[in-house]
Amino acid sequence: MNKYISKCIGLLLPLLACACSETEGETSELANWQSRNETYFSEAYQTAKANPDRYKIIRCWSLEENVAVSEDNNIVVEVLNEGPAGASPLYTDSVRVHYRGYYIPTTSFPAGYVFDQSWTGDYDLATMNPTTFAVGGLIDGFTTALLYMKPGDRWRVTIPYNLGYGTSDYTSTSSTTPAYSTLIFDITLVSFHRPVSE
Repeated sequence: MNKYISKCIGLLLPLLACACSETEGETSELANWQSRNETYFSEAYQTAKANPDRYKIIRCWSLEENVAVSEDNNIVVEVLNEGPAGASPLYTDSVRVHYRGYYIPTTSFPAGYVFDQSWTGDYDLATMNPTTFAVGGLIDGFTTALLYMKPGDRWRVTIPYNLGYGTSDYTSTSSTTPAYSTLIFDITLVSFHRPVSE
């Protein structure tokens, strides 16, 4: 995922630079970023609690139940498509997925800025090529989702910043994700591969 993040987030830097240079009467795209991200996630969490037939709240895979006591120790999942019953990947598996990652909506990007994606254009399984990841090599929120998905599932996953890139700017070789960014991913699990134990 990091190579796609590096390429795609690089496109965001000029936009963020412009957004941070306010002129009179304009507000920054990143103004009150932490507060807005916390509010966005809290509202998504409350929506999920009120609609359990359409949403899931899943505790972060790496936290024990007695430790995960706050909203932001969970991811929020909106089920867009449910695949057939079957097994889910393990932490040590690799997966083939389609994904698109967004930041929360802003004035310039009311649907959220797309910072990373495995497909462009419309969502069309006939023309999209999945990307392969090691389940255990991703941010906690993305890993948590994969550990509960089954092939054929398509989920919109909202990840609080503490299960994403955290409270510091995340810098890759060519770009930076702002600190406190709630991440929203459209994920389809195509398949997974389990290494053969010797």
